[in-house]
Amino acid sequence: MTARSTTSSAEAAALDAYVKLMRAAESVTARAHTVLPEGVTITQFAALEALLHRGPLFQSELALKLLKSGGNLTLVVDNLERDGLVARERDAQDRRRIAVALTPKGRKFITGLFPKVAASLAREFSALTAADQATLAQLCKQLGRGVPVPSAAGPAASPAA
Repeated sequence: MTARSTTSSAEAAALDAYVKLMRAAESVTARAHTVLPEGVTITQFAALEALLHRGPLFQSELALKLLKSGGNLTLVVDNLERDGLVARERDAQDRRRIAVALTPKGRKFITGLFPKVAASLAREFSALTAADQATLAQLCKQLGRGVPVPSAAGPAASPAA
């Protein structure tokens, strides 16, 4: 008996969608991030981008935003700090909390890099219409939150918004 023969149709559909989602994400990420300078990782870029658009964040907040473990983010911030792109500062009220902020060098670096990455992503997503991009964004948000959709046949179904 093969694994496929023991998989329900709902499981098979979920696995198929998952594989396609992950392959698409990896493929788009690899192509879109070719504009990153040598030595800059996708996670480093994401951290700099978050700090640019959100302002200084506690390291724990940054880890949550980037969906990274505290240990992984510590290494990322260590390397950004080593390169002079971010600075850390302990919170005066709670010394366990460490704020991370862009340095002037970091701000200059990410403000120059961000438009290149945004343009690269726009090229990648041009394979979809604007409406398809909006639908994809909504579906990914819903999937990321893990909120089940009521069955269209069930009493909880509601018309599309």
